[in-house]
Amino acid sequence: MTSSESAPTVPEYDVVIVGGGMAGLTAALVLGRARRRVMVLDAGAPRNSPAGHVHGFPTRDGMPPAELLKLARDEVRGYGVEVTEATVAAVEPNGTVRTGDGREFRGRQLILATGIRDVLPDIEGLRSRWGRDVLQCPYCHGYETADKILAVLGTEETSIQQAQLVRTFSADVVLVLHADISLRDEDAHGLAAMGIRVLAGKVAELSIENDALAGLVLAGGRTVPCEALFLEPAAEMDKGLTEHLEVDDDGCIVTDELGRTSRERIWAVGNATDPSAQVVAVAGDAYRLAVVVNAKLLEEDLGRAVESAGANPLEGMVEAAALREAV
Repeated sequence: MTSSESAPTVPEYDVVIVGGGMAGLTAALVLGRARRRVMVLDAGAPRNSPAGHVHGFPTRDGMPPAELLKLARDEVRGYGVEVTEATVAAVEPNGTVRTGDGREFRGRQLILATGIRDVLPDIEGLRSRWGRDVLQCPYCHGYETADKILAVLGTEETSIQQAQLVRTFSADVVLVLHADISLRDEDAHGLAAMGIRVLAGKVAELSIENDALAGLVLAGGRTVPCEALFLEPAAEMDKGLTEHLEVDDDGCIVTDELGRTSRERIWAVGNATDPSAQVVAVAGDAYRLAVVVNAKLLEEDLGRAVESAGANPLEGMVEAAALREAV
């Protein structure tokens, strides 16, 4: 760069939102309607993209996730919100967001609504069935699997509760202890009382017939019949997004009840803070967060206005009123 050249100007916004899922777009909608300058940066890989349909969202139940997000993007753009496809590589404490291709954006306030990535067990054939007949949430997919032969992959203690919930959708449920889970006597008794079978064995691969799940093949060769498999995946987030923030044991961003992170001017909402939150829930959380963020912006605007007006802001107003009367 020569002495006559200047560094490229970093675009500045009232709010930069990282993540264009339902949480990010809901926040963008509220802030756009508040006439704030908003940029949404979205990598285009929402967590629920493998799922065929969204459920539990009134008026949108059964809609494909991609269609729901397209509607939301169109709505926010109608209020002047900018939506840009970009993968964010780093979030700095000063409000600067850097993308993987080197672009930078700066916001007076930042909202992280990135969601998380599901980390699936290393089982042959499982990833290609994820969101189809290998599922996570019984509230999202239980109705569609009702009365089928169902299995729950036991990977942690919470798999026991998941199996009990799945049992409410079918009388034929088996809990396969894929990991070394210790069943307490009361757990074993409760599972037996609900008619849930328990098998110990590591799952090696899935058995697929006619493009549908037919069973779980255990390491010893035994096949356990099932038409749908429920499991609790692990979760991860990009380190560049959380490098300067406090995170919990699962790597999710820690916030207070309003959505504030451990850094001033940086907020978080959605699955980035709560992996179990559903689409309709994160929309409500994001709405409340956007109201709080706008209040912070208004507080700053007021402070700047008072500072700009000087020691006695009323003096100028009185003079202007007197001039109008004289005219």
